Amino acid sequence: MLKKLLLFVSFTTFFSMTQAAKQKIYFVTPKNNETVSKIFKVKFAQSGLVVKPAGEDVDNKKAGHYHIIVDGAFTPEGMVIPADEKNIHYGKAQLEAEFTLSPGKHTLTLQFADGAHRSNGEKLSQTITVNVK
Repeated sequence: MLKKLLLFVSFTTFFSMTQAAKQKIYFVTPKNNETVSKIFKVKFAQSGLVVKPAGEDVDNKKAGHYHIIVDGAFTPEGMVIPADEKNIHYGKAQLEAEFTLSPGKHTLTLQFADGAHRSNGEKLSQTITVNVK
């Protein structure tokens, strides 16, 4: 009986670690260090997660929506991401957007958050640099 219990605990621990490892968000375009025009398109994608509009399925750890933080780092896990010029919300479950940035080097941080805009932290974020001409 103890062997079966240990095997079950080991399996469920491994399974949950494997599932968490499969969760990922990323920029499809632009690529890191890409040179872009002043107005450019950004596309993002995910694996192991479901994109849903803000306010839906709020407590589901595998569901949420995107935010892009311009010239800033990821938002710590559990913190609500503010809505302002620097923190852009895609609460309608969008997977792409059009950006207009001033010439120069900028960072874009893609951040996944739950239906209440609570950040999933660094593990579900990606930062790239773009060079705007």
